[in-house]
Amino acid sequence: MALDAATITAIADELAAAERDRATVPLLTGRYPTMTVEDSYAVQNEWRRRGIAAGRRPMGRKIGLTSKVMQAATGITEPDYGAIFADAVFDNGAVIEYAQFSNVRIEVELAFVLGDPLRGPDVTVFDVLRASEYVVPALEILSSRVELPGRTIVDTISDNAAFGGLVYGGNPVKPGDIDLRWVSALLYRNETIEESGVAAAVLNHPATGVAWLANKLAQHGDSLDAGEIVLAGSFTRPMWVEQGDTVLADYGPMGTISCRFV
Repeated sequence: MALDAATITAIADELAAAERDRATVPLLTGRYPTMTVEDSYAVQNEWRRRGIAAGRRPMGRKIGLTSKVMQAATGITEPDYGAIFADAVFDNGAVIEYAQFSNVRIEVELAFVLGDPLRGPDVTVFDVLRASEYVVPALEILSSRVELPGRTIVDTISDNAAFGGLVYGGNPVKPGDIDLRWVSALLYRNETIEESGVAAAVLNHPATGVAWLANKLAQHGDSLDAGEIVLAGSFTRPMWVEQGDTVLADYGPMGTISCRFV
């Protein structure tokens, strides 16, 4: 790592304050040009540690930047991951306070709910499918505490991979009961279709992202536990939303999922 422990702590403090105050901070890479990916995961881990110490309950992980369309949208060329706490998970049809987030966008994803733990290295897609109890439609709410123009992967990872919240619902399916590559979704905002996509856009199979995550976590001395939810990555571009917007994603046979921002 290029940054010392005191600097890592100072950045974590700054991002925690931005989350609390619903604000954004200047680009980290502009102020810490030698900052590395490992530095940014250290910042994120400090933020997660503090959340747990404050009583927040870990619920799972999110994977970001897994599809070509998402990489093109952000100018970032490798996946990343972030932490999910239970207080950021919303039921289908939830009415959500818009002002708790910054730079609010929506992504269409599949969520894997693990029945067995996954510990890398060398986790494969088949390991993921065996370990998953079911897969369910999900919407990820993106919230960026670091200003958007010019962000790099270092900024994004430090910012908990821009995770804001998770809405899940629809029809849970066993991984072996459906070809997950061909799960498709139509994304609507205020009854107007804005995006559509198919899950194979996520690394050719959404379970590939979960395998990548398990192996990446192993490099950081961590793993995925039974019962955790893993957001596998978006197969549409992020859709901007405003206060008052209603969002609905239609997954065909897997049902629909919606939320409203107030």
